Order: sequence, then structure tokens, then C-alpha cells
Amino acid sequence: MLNMQKAEPSKMAPVTKQTSKPDLQAVRILIVDDHDIIRQGLRQILADEFKQAVFGEAKNGNEGMERIWKQTWDVALLDITMPGKGGLEVLKQMVDAQPNMAVLVLSMHPEDQYAVRVLKTGAAGYITKNTASEEVVGAVKKVLAGGKYVSAALAESLAVNLNSTPERPPHEALSDREYQVMRLIAVGKSVKEIGFELSLSVKTISTYRTRIMEKMKLKTNADLIRYAVHQKLVE
Repeated sequence: MLNMQKAEPSKMAPVTKQTSKPDLQAVRILIVDDHDIIRQGLRQILADEFKQAVFGEAKNGNEGMERIWKQTWDVALLDITMPGKGGLEVLKQMVDAQPNMAVLVLSMHPEDQYAVRVLKTGAAGYITKNTASEEVVGAVKKVLAGGKYVSAALAESLAVNLNSTPERPPHEALSDREYQVMRLIAVGKSVKEIGFELSLSVKTISTYRTRIMEKMKLKTNADLIRYAVHQKLVE
């Protein structure tokens, strides 16, 4: 099983590349994760399958974007919850910068917490960090071929939802940044701790908290925690 700070990138025209499918052996793979052991593990797993692959690594979103502005990539594996700039924000920037690059989101969080949101943002697939090695390889091959990758369980859940018209839960009205802040509040972090983790001011986090409470019609952090637990948005 796979157990898997803030300088803005220079504003350049988005990198473009050929629309033809890449040679799977000579594929260019960028791995963006803040844990060395995860990056090394993924690289080893994929190098065994893609013998001539060119790899790039980045330990945070800013480094990842720097690599993307400078070079073209066929696929990027992106951790969705790194310190600093939010993973959803980085995902949007990646998709805008290289529309032909497939982004496979890698996360420690269960699919029902993030998968649908990242797919709507433009990701080609979503895998969790406890995914078996052969499934990681299969996911990369599928998105390189132009497909979308989700687990069988998530695919079934999405199919069920297509045949029903459930009321939209309040948290789906949150922006990506609000959703990120909401989850951090729900796991018990203070405004100061969240500000430090996201490299934002306490005032900014407080503003996000106010918006979250208004949109979700909640009054206290305890209300928010109960909601997040009930909706399985936190472990």
C-alpha cells in the first residue's frame, strides 16, 4: 500500500503543448506534495511502470506553479491539503496554466470530503493516499489517455445521485477557500492557527468565518463542528 512560502509565480502566458496523447514511456510527471516520503514513493512506483519518464517534484503549491510556468507536463499528482496556498486554489491555477495537462489529486481525506469538489474544479481524477500501488499506476494511465479516474465506490455514489434530486447541502454553497477554512474550524483549530497554516491574517480568517456562518446559517463553532461531523466532512 502507498502511505503516502509564499512568492507569487511570475505572470507569464500559459504554457501550451501538443494535444496528441503522450508516449506513456516518455511521459512527463510532476509530483507536488509537502512530504518527501510521499514524493519518493510515488516516483518509485511510477518509474517502475514508465521506464523513460521525466519526473519533477515540488514541496508546495508555489514551487509546483513555478515548475508549471517553466515547463510542460503530461500529468501532475497534486496533494490537496498542503500548508500555505490551498490545494484547490493551486488546482485552478494548474488547470488554467496548462489545460492539456491531467491533474490527479492525491489526498489523505476520504473521497466524500473532496472528490466531487476537485473534479468540478478541473481535476482529472482523485485518489487517496492509502491507494494500492497498482491502482495509482492505473489512475495515471487512465488520465493520460484522456479519461477521468475515480474509485468504483465513488463512481457508484455519483451514479446514484444522478438519479435523485437531493436538496443541496449548505456547505456546497461555500467557495473553495471558505470550504477549506470551514474544515479547519471543524477540526478544532483557532483563527490564529488557521491564519498561520494558510499564510493569511487573523482578520482575513475571521471574515471567512463570518461568511461561512452566514451561508450555512450557523451561530457557533460548536454548531459548525456538529454539522461537519454529521456530513462526514471531517474524520
